[in-house]
Amino acid sequence: MREWIDSLGLALSSGWNPALRSAINVLIVLAAAWIAMVALRRAIRQFRSYMERRSDPEAVKRVGTLARAFRYIGTVVIAIVAAMLVMNELGISIAPVLATAGVAGIAIGFGAQSLVKDYFAGLFILVEDQIRQGDVVQVAGIGGLVEEVTLRHVRLRDFDGHVHFVPNGEIKIVTNRTRDFAQAVIEVGVAYREDTDEALAVMREVGQAMRADPAWAPRLAADLEIIGVERWADSAVILRGRFKVVPPIEQWNVRREFLRRLKKAYDARGIEIPYPHLTLYPGVAKDGSAPALQLRSLRSPEDA
Repeated sequence: MREWIDSLGLALSSGWNPALRSAINVLIVLAAAWIAMVALRRAIRQFRSYMERRSDPEAVKRVGTLARAFRYIGTVVIAIVAAMLVMNELGISIAPVLATAGVAGIAIGFGAQSLVKDYFAGLFILVEDQIRQGDVVQVAGIGGLVEEVTLRHVRLRDFDGHVHFVPNGEIKIVTNRTRDFAQAVIEVGVAYREDTDEALAVMREVGQAMRADPAWAPRLAADLEIIGVERWADSAVILRGRFKVVPPIEQWNVRREFLRRLKKAYDARGIEIPYPHLTLYPGVAKDGSAPALQLRSLRSPEDA
């Protein structure tokens, strides 16, 4: 028995032991990589939870956007390092692989410049905090709610529910409609015969009523700002005002509710909201002393 054990030990040390050692090292590397990924995700999740408790909603959106990007980058880095360690343990030289990867990277870089451009643009979009998840933006001629921001693309969902994937390299100008605060701009037309001061006063009253309403007061950061007479349109005098809104994504709801209330208030006061019409005047003196324009029947005597 002693001789068999000694011979087994000799066999392990001479033949099986190096292979077993390499296999164990590979398993250790893979386990360490898995533990690192789990630790990374847990750390990002805990940091995100901490920031959600301590920060304002805008900062929470930024942390959420960056957390997804860092999780993706960290996973890629850990996977690459683990793959290199496993190759080294298996006796595969890393230097030729890196050299080949460098040459292939240059070739791919020339052939996939748009892809590289997307990743660089996405990195700057995240670092400069141009877009966050939950924002309403206009990019590359497409507007919608931001559902996801990655290094490769921005995913938008428009009002009709259509999903758009916009490559970051195509984004030249970002119009963020919900950063920090927004303005609910209200334009309403009244007839030319109406007193504009009275119409503006009714707008102010409706704005004050919304500020006093518990259901709408938290969404309004200030009283209605009356801009005044904006322009003379073909059929109406256009009056303008605006509300400062927080959270900013509520500006469209605020505008719709204000217009609904204003319509009722104008109806109660007898203030006309005109429809397009045309008034004909004959070429007469400026004092308006001419009689009304007479319209004669164009029917022929046979039709009478």
